[in-house]
Amino acid sequence: MKLNLKDIPRVETITKKEFIVNYFKPQKPVVIERFIEDWPAYSKWNLDYMKRVAGDKEVPLYDDRPVDYNDGFNEPHAKMKMSDYVELLKREPTKYRIFLWNILKEVPELQNDFSFPDFGLRLMKGLPMLFFGGQDSYTFMHYDIDLANIFHFHFEGKKQCILFDQKQNDFLYKIPHSLITREDIDFTNPDFNKWPALEKAKGWACELEHGQVLYMPEGYWHYMRYLSPGFSMSLRAIAKNPRNLSQAVYNVVIMRAFDNTMRRLKGQKWIDWKNEQAILRTHRKNGFTV
Repeated sequence: MKLNLKDIPRVETITKKEFIVNYFKPQKPVVIERFIEDWPAYSKWNLDYMKRVAGDKEVPLYDDRPVDYNDGFNEPHAKMKMSDYVELLKREPTKYRIFLWNILKEVPELQNDFSFPDFGLRLMKGLPMLFFGGQDSYTFMHYDIDLANIFHFHFEGKKQCILFDQKQNDFLYKIPHSLITREDIDFTNPDFNKWPALEKAKGWACELEHGQVLYMPEGYWHYMRYLSPGFSMSLRAIAKNPRNLSQAVYNVVIMRAFDNTMRRLKGQKWIDWKNEQAILRTHRKNGFTV
């Protein structure tokens, strides 16, 4: 059996009014296939170009190791010069990914290669972030701490995306006091004997190719797997729903501080307890034997 996933709708291009009415207001995802062909980035941005303009920059790298109590928030697992990282991506599969790399801060001239599109939402212009990955590298299923509206622009290669909205939380084995699900769930081929609640989850899926844009509504869970080496850029707009906005403030101000405090006090026992609670709470809510 497979997850209950619908194909994310696709349009070639879209007007601001069409986006607001058909996708933003109902909070539904969409892939826009030909929206950025007038950007210089559309023809320029590939791995070789990034190596040329940012090769001497040291970049933070992440892999798929489970969360450890010693890890700080978004603390990288390794660092490498961009030129060496691009060569690694092209040479062989690697689990190392670049996560939340602020291009405005590191390589300001890349700003000249794109413009901030007008989707009818105010984009946070100081936070364009790049994400890179090697073949079969992936991010754990998670949602962003600020529950933002996200526009994910993909460059080079193919990327698989699986999304769930916040209404599916009871089925996803969410880790308490956190933004992730159980890290040992394979969302491309889940074991329903081990994770039976996942059969009730209803989500969305797509594959992204060069130049395509994925809109992820506020607070959507997302799992990303690189089917081939490539990279993407995310632009974001603050959550508009008052409930999501208040949840974002809680996440940043209270939840993150509480979780960090408990890690310091209890160490790995805190991580292990949260992982156990993810199963117990999910199965209890869904009437499975605990």
